[in-house]
Amino acid sequence: MSNEKKEKKKEPWTARRIIALIGIILLAGLYASTLIFALMDSPAAKGLLMGAVFCTIAVPVLLYAMTLVAKTLRGKGVPPQELSAPEEPQESSDPETVSPGQHS
Repeated sequence: MSNEKKEKKKEPWTARRIIALIGIILLAGLYASTLIFALMDSPAAKGLLMGAVFCTIAVPVLLYAMTLVAKTLRGKGVPPQELSAPEEPQESSDPETVSPGQHS
């Protein structure tokens, strides 16, 4: 056996990975704050708990929406047929759309 180690190429940190890491950290903080606010006994605890629960739902939805928008802006996820040039309009045989110089 050879002593050479296979070197793995480290993949660069892409924006998608960074956003995912931020989302994980944010969600973990929201879960912790939700638990803390649920156990607190103060007048402001109910409002803070409702805000934390709302953000626990809204943050993943917004992150998902951001990734969908990013894919669309980069052209990923769009079928190739939609990316091609629009087709030329076909002549219609409908008498109402016949141009003035043509007779039916």
